[in-house]
Amino acid sequence: MSDVGALRRLLLERSVRRGDFTLSSGKRSSFYIDCRLTTMSAEGMVLVGRLGLSEIVAMGWRPKAIGGLTMGADPVAYAIAAASFGTDFQMDAFSVRKEAKAHGTGQRIEGNFAPGDEVVVVEDVITTGGSAEQAIATVVSAGGIVLGVLAVVDREEGGRGYLEQAGRKVVCITTGSELGVK
Repeated sequence: MSDVGALRRLLLERSVRRGDFTLSSGKRSSFYIDCRLTTMSAEGMVLVGRLGLSEIVAMGWRPKAIGGLTMGADPVAYAIAAASFGTDFQMDAFSVRKEAKAHGTGQRIEGNFAPGDEVVVVEDVITTGGSAEQAIATVVSAGGIVLGVLAVVDREEGGRGYLEQAGRKVVCITTGSELGVK
């Protein structure tokens, strides 16, 4: 089985739930994808790391770092950064907090990020694009340069198009249709 096939199998086994759900966007849905159950598993980390790195290379992106809005983006960014180790280009990872912490340095971006860095923003699941947009705004306001957005799953509910209309390049490893939930 290919890595993409194995990732889809794992997402269906661990992450896809059917029922009546309210998404973070406030929208109602008959299915929910809790990607963290896949991206935080040993097999999922290896698959997401390899596939994500492959997508970044295919896009011609050469980011210094990769990250997104905590918590869904964290295991995705860490897996891809780890997969880049030992390749012809390595990237580090960072996390974007939803709000600045009230103690310490008060930063919104934690980890390996500096003004001027070229980065890829990651998402576990894109629905409306709101989480990616929030991470992008934070990175740009801190002086980062966003090369594009990478998501594990596109729910195909307009988020990818929204980000692309805003001028962002977006790549997704799989979609709701490919998982058979859309």
